[in-house]
Amino acid sequence: MTTRDRFPALYSGSPPAWDIGRPQPELLAVFDELALTGSVLDLGCGTGENTLELARRGLEAWGLDATPAALAIAEKKRAARGLAATFVLGDALDLAPLGRTFDTVLDCGLYHVLEDEERRTYRRELDRVLRPGGSFLMLGLATNPGGPGPRGYSVEELRAALDQGYREVFVRSASFWATSERGHMPAWLSLFAREGLGRP
Repeated sequence: MTTRDRFPALYSGSPPAWDIGRPQPELLAVFDELALTGSVLDLGCGTGENTLELARRGLEAWGLDATPAALAIAEKKRAARGLAATFVLGDALDLAPLGRTFDTVLDCGLYHVLEDEERRTYRRELDRVLRPGGSFLMLGLATNPGGPGPRGYSVEELRAALDQGYREVFVRSASFWATSERGHMPAWLSLFAREGLGRP
């Protein structure tokens, strides 16, 4: 299954639970903290709130998603807000069509739904689009064995996935907000730097 196959039906009615109509609060705080610059790719951008917030802050912001309905909403928001952002229909597990690299890659709520083989592919594609010296910023649900929602991941799983070629800057306990009755769920906010030549 590609990411193209996973989400379209969830945008056919009411907004999905993770679409809270604004950027995730944990991300807003870390955007302030990190003062990101340059170019950023938001993987699984949905209706574009995080991408558009980065564009508002002056970054070259790209959002990629596999769901046309979500991107149509994102484009309407972009036009209404008068922001310069690029939205691309694509699969986060096949990023070759982008044909470029970015200073930062953001993932808010995609990696935590992927199965093991998909996560290995995701890592290869991350290496394709994140320049050496660039930053990988992610907010995703923590493992919730037997509970509702996505499978999530543990800190150990995350570190193992990035153990060669990336340097951990931080992994913090966080909250992932949703519109469902669950309100917010335990999550991890992490920042890893890709090793190699590039800006510090």
